[in-house]
Amino acid sequence: MIDKLKTIFAQIDEVNTQDPNMEAVDGQLIPKELIYGQRMTDMLQVYEAYASPELQIAARGQHIKRWHIPRSDYPMDRKGYLKWRTMLKIYHGELLSEMMEKQGFSSNSIDQVVELVNKKKLKTDDESKKLEDVVCLVFLKYYFHAFGAKHDEAKLIDIVQKTWGKMTEKGHAMALELDYLDEDLALIQKALA
Repeated sequence: MIDKLKTIFAQIDEVNTQDPNMEAVDGQLIPKELIYGQRMTDMLQVYEAYASPELQIAARGQHIKRWHIPRSDYPMDRKGYLKWRTMLKIYHGELLSEMMEKQGFSSNSIDQVVELVNKKKLKTDDESKKLEDVVCLVFLKYYFHAFGAKHDEAKLIDIVQKTWGKMTEKGHAMALELDYLDEDLALIQKALA
């Protein structure tokens, strides 16, 4: 199983190296979805060292080839945003399903990964809750500050409250231990007050 996981991770990373969108990391430009997938894997290992192979694949690949379906292809309103997100989830599930099938994963494992990336059981499925915690933790650790620069305080407070509402108690505890800039921590504390 370890070799199959390494192969799937390498395939996901290979696809994501094609992302034309770049992110500066330690002075180096790296494809945005490549670094996102790697951050998801790193956070999952901190969150749960012995995560199932399905959860590991879903975490690494939940944004696979995300740039292929641009946000600009959909109306710039809430309805358009939700439609875009739905199409992305389906697309990510299809790509991961094809990769896993070629590596000989069982149909049950494939179905579980597709279910995880489609996020249809967030309220009831333990693995889905774990994945959502990791998604939220990665957002708070790596993307919250830059996101904050683009939005006003009221919007940010709303986002923090919605993010917090998706997380488990374990996720909350880990989120409070993250290293934030002072202004980000103050805003998070205000949102949670």
